[in-house]
Amino acid sequence: MYVARILYPVEVLGPGKRVGIWFCGCPRRCKGCSNPELWEFQERYKTSPETIFKLVQDIAKDNPIDGFTVTGGDPMYQPKELQQLLLLLKDISDDIIVYTGYHKKELEPYMLDNISVLIDGEYIEELNDNSLLRGSSNQNIIILDEKQKGRYEYYLQRETNRIQNFFVVDGVVSVGIHRPDF
Repeated sequence: MYVARILYPVEVLGPGKRVGIWFCGCPRRCKGCSNPELWEFQERYKTSPETIFKLVQDIAKDNPIDGFTVTGGDPMYQPKELQQLLLLLKDISDDIIVYTGYHKKELEPYMLDNISVLIDGEYIEELNDNSLLRGSSNQNIIILDEKQKGRYEYYLQRETNRIQNFFVVDGVVSVGIHRPDF
């Protein structure tokens, strides 16, 4: 599998302090994409679900993890590896958001089994209207896990989009739903 970054605590892509995981690989190349550097698989990002899980366990030793947000690139472009990772992550938190450019109806049912909230649909820059948790208003927020429904309904009613910057070795990673002119 190819994973470019793991950040904690991500507090702008779902409720609580989350681990954000960015997959590489996306064939869509949407105009205005916030992560075009993740479109291609890069050998330096090749890893395994077990290695990612060990990194997350290290975070969990000293920090509360309220959930996971998995994005990219497009995680569904690596479906088997994604499912292996999600099964492992559920041991820490079963609150897992996954972003994808695919529509729910295009995905095999097994691909949804370990996801609490699916945000589906390709990014369309002209429809970027600052919608909470969505890059563009055509995308859907689909709550798949009934146990999480109340938490997300509350979150969606009370929160607004914010940006969070992480300082990393080679610069700054800006996380959140950005305006189209970002």
